[in-house]
This record gives sequence, C-alpha cells and structure tokens, in this order.
Amino acid sequence: MPFYHRLGQIPRKRHMQFRKEDGGLHQEQLIGNKGFSGISSLMYHIRPPTTVTDYELVREVKLEKDPDARLRHRHFRLMETPVGGSPVMDRRPLLFNADVSSWWVRPEAQDDFFYRNAQGDELVYVAEGQGTLETQFGDLAFRQGDYVVIPRSILHRYRFDSEGREEGAGLGALLILEARGYYRAPRRYRNEHGQLIEGAPYSERDIRPPETLRTYDEEGEFPIVVKQYDAFTRFTLDHHPLDVVGWDGFFFPWAFSIYDFEPKVGRFHLPPPVHQTFECEGFVVCSFCPRPYDFDPESVPAPYAHSNVMSDEVLFYSSEEFMSRKGIAYGSLTLHPDGIPHGPHPGKTEASLGAKGTDEYAVMFDTFRPLYVAKGLTDYEDDTYQRSWLAVEP
Repeated sequence: MPFYHRLGQIPRKRHMQFRKEDGGLHQEQLIGNKGFSGISSLMYHIRPPTTVTDYELVREVKLEKDPDARLRHRHFRLMETPVGGSPVMDRRPLLFNADVSSWWVRPEAQDDFFYRNAQGDELVYVAEGQGTLETQFGDLAFRQGDYVVIPRSILHRYRFDSEGREEGAGLGALLILEARGYYRAPRRYRNEHGQLIEGAPYSERDIRPPETLRTYDEEGEFPIVVKQYDAFTRFTLDHHPLDVVGWDGFFFPWAFSIYDFEPKVGRFHLPPPVHQTFECEGFVVCSFCPRPYDFDPESVPAPYAHSNVMSDEVLFYSSEEFMSRKGIAYGSLTLHPDGIPHGPHPGKTEASLGAKGTDEYAVMFDTFRPLYVAKGLTDYEDDTYQRSWLAVEP
C-alpha cells in the first residue's frame, strides 16, 4: 500500500552528506522493488549493511506436491497440526503454484536471528497471538486478526507476547502467503494519485506503519537468515542490523486488521469481489466479516452454486461460523478447485432465509492458476469433504 512515511533523522536532501556526531558519514541504503523504478525507501545506517563475516547454507526449501492427482474439493484441519519450532524456519507448506505459496506455523520459540525473504513478498494473517515485528524500519505491533504485509528483502524478527497463552498452545498461529508479486489495495479502490477513494472498504487511517524506531549501535556476531533460490542461507553480520537512525519513502512493512474491513451489503446477494482486500500478481485476497444479510424480503442470503472457471478458491476459517458451510471449524482450510462446481452445503440456503446476519470471519485467496496441495498435508485432511454435499439435513 504505497504512501509516504518517515521515521528518525534524515538529511535535508537525498544522497547528500549526512554525518554522525564523530564526523563520519552515515551509510545510505536504497531498498525497493523493480530495481530503481518501483516504490522504495532510503535508510541511513550507523555502519555499512554489507559487512558480512560468514555465510553458510542452512537447508533447501523445496515444495513437493501431493502425489494423489485426483481432482476433488478438499478440507484440511490446520489446528490439528503440532505446535512447535520457529515462526520462520518451521512453516508447513499448504498450497502452491508459480504465483503464490501458502504456509502455516504454530511457533513455540522466539527466533535468535533476523530474517529476510528475498524471493517473495509476504502477507501474514495472524490467526492467534500478538507481539511486535522488529524491523529496520521500526517496531510494528501485531495482534490477532491482523494482516501484516512484509515486502521482500525487509529484515525482520517476530517477538511474541506469551502472557495469557495457555500451556502447550504455543506463541500464536500464522497463515503466510508468499507471493511472486507485491501486495496492494485493488486498483478500483484507488484514484489516479494512489489515494484510497471514498467507498473503499478501508482507508489509510486503518493502515498501521512502523511507529517506534529503535537504533542499536553494537558490534558482535548477529545471524541473519535469508530465503532465496528455495533455500535458507545464514549470514553473520559484524554489527547489530537494526542500526538505522532514520528513513523515508514508500517501501516498508505495514499492518491492517480484518476487524477494520468494512463489508458491503446489498438488496440482494453481492458476489465475492466486494470482499476483496488485496490484489497481487496471479491472485486476490478477500476478507469475510460480520455483516447484515441482504435486506430484500425475497432475497436469498446464501451464495448460489458457482464454478470457479480459471480460478481456484481457498478459504481459511478464522472463526467457528461460516454461513454457507457445515463441518468446518476454526482453523479449517478448504480448497475448491477449477473444474467442479460448489455451493452452500445442504440446509444452509434454507437456514439463511429470514436470518438477519452472519458473525463469520474468513480469509479467502483466489488464484488464476491451479494450486497444488503440498506433500504431507493429507495427514490433516478430512477425506469425506467431497461427499459432504450429499448429506441431507434432518
């Protein structure tokens, strides 16, 4: 979501001398997408960001697809996956194609390293937990229900608050969408200047950029894990990487809460594009939120059956309720692929008639290329889902 922001101390002009108290120069670094033509920011460091003393391959991260190629609707229970590991290193692959890969993690450990994803922009949905994302652009607070947008190559580290978490529940739960492109508000929500227009389901006031810039002037050995070439490489920097004294620009991490999305309601049923929250190359992301139902007395609030021609539909259910589904629960993930029509489960259309509204929360991403199921995810699959439309409500 490109808009201008700045924190800390910066010189009057770009690329001019900016001296430290001891007379030395601050080290300027440009970071942005699309080379020198996309959105970018300028950071000013105490020390050069290039002083790496060592590097080593940690491991490869190869995505393998489920060998069962039978086409069918699929349902996975993500809350049955085990708690454990790092919020970065122990992500479980879910669904993927050439444009986006989805991951799930329920971490129990705080990382002792910083992380930089150099091969994809990340959209992180915080299903559970809260804390602070430490970045070179400053601290960004996150909490349950947040979308956290982390453009590629931004160095960061999660710091979860463990207070109030039940024993064995881990520090939180994250759904991560790693994209080939970059996340932004849909074009129809923006005017020619990039500002969100009146009538968009959220505004710039709802977007939270980093607020507190912490600067560390420390020498030592500081590990940084970088994802690139489908592998993790660990670099060792000879000083604390959060040594930025100031920055400005359009390229930085930001957060937006699903609870701040303003749903639209019509006289009759409105199709899923009204729920769109982000666009990206090859797919879109939508938010389903509590809303009143359609207000015509003859309306049918439940969605009609539809075929996802040239599109695969994925839903992550972040609450127990979803108006057109049965048999799902908090943490369910469903895949409705191109080639098979789907629609409300038996009894759900009738149940919606005369109802006043829904209290659901769900994250949907629709891709324009087929998705593959990651190998191993079938351990958590409800293999009765394809036949669940046959059941008749008593």
